[in-house]
Amino acid sequence: MTVYELQQEILRLKKEKDVCVLAHSYQTRDIVEIADFTGDSFQLSVKAKSAPNSTVVMCGVRFMAETVKLLSPYKRVLLANPVAGCPMAEQMDKELISGIKEKYPDYTVVAYINTTTDLKTVCDVCVTSSSAVKIVRALPNENILFIPDCNLGAYVQKQVPEKNIKLLHGGCPIHARITLKDVNAAKALHPKAKLLVHPECIAEVVENADFVGSTSAIMEYAGASEDTEFIIGTELAIAQHLSYMYPDKKFYPLSKELICPNMKATSLVDVYRAIKGTGGEEITLSEDTMTKARVCIDRMLELG
Repeated sequence: MTVYELQQEILRLKKEKDVCVLAHSYQTRDIVEIADFTGDSFQLSVKAKSAPNSTVVMCGVRFMAETVKLLSPYKRVLLANPVAGCPMAEQMDKELISGIKEKYPDYTVVAYINTTTDLKTVCDVCVTSSSAVKIVRALPNENILFIPDCNLGAYVQKQVPEKNIKLLHGGCPIHARITLKDVNAAKALHPKAKLLVHPECIAEVVENADFVGSTSAIMEYAGASEDTEFIIGTELAIAQHLSYMYPDKKFYPLSKELICPNMKATSLVDVYRAIKGTGGEEITLSEDTMTKARVCIDRMLELG
């Protein structure tokens, strides 16, 4: 099959099998085009909950599919490519954080959404990159343990100086590899372009940006701005998607290194097989795990 023919077959199968396809914004263009919803991880989980379909296929990584299952426990949730994981989500586990909680019992544990469901069971509140500042500021406790991304945590710390935020060494290896040297090189090549970066980048990159925000916020900013040139400081796919969305504007990746192999692990064929029933992996979580993990998710919804 050609890409177009495979896309058409996927669209047909979606209707036949009552399937909703979710694609994280870092997915390739051929997948985004056949998805019912595209966006950040938590956005997709909320969309899945309201979708009428009985089955959901996540084109993203494992923690995202788990979050969909948490919010839609009555639906069948499939991860299109079972090997698509997230290094950041896997950096810390329940045993580690439980031990740290015993050492610092007066700290509220704030977990970035990019964590496993198992780890969320021992956390107090969850946050997304777009809601982290608002939620941390709203917490009654001034002592905060922010996990796992120390770069996002440092960004929050700067925005909410009244809080005592303890950070652990962890984060996104893709965003963290970008340096000030990359920023200077990109600005030299594109002196008229505005720099838009994700808060998972290191502090000196964030400090030199014209705008800092989640993936969706970056895309919204670029679309609404009167400027016509942008350097995009997040996964390479975003510059590509923006180019399709706004062909009269120019988008330049901050670095060729901003590519996530886990996000790129999912192919259009994986999506086809998951919908057809010959591929993918169904996400299953125990009732106990879902009940405990929902505590920090519900707290996030309450505060954010």
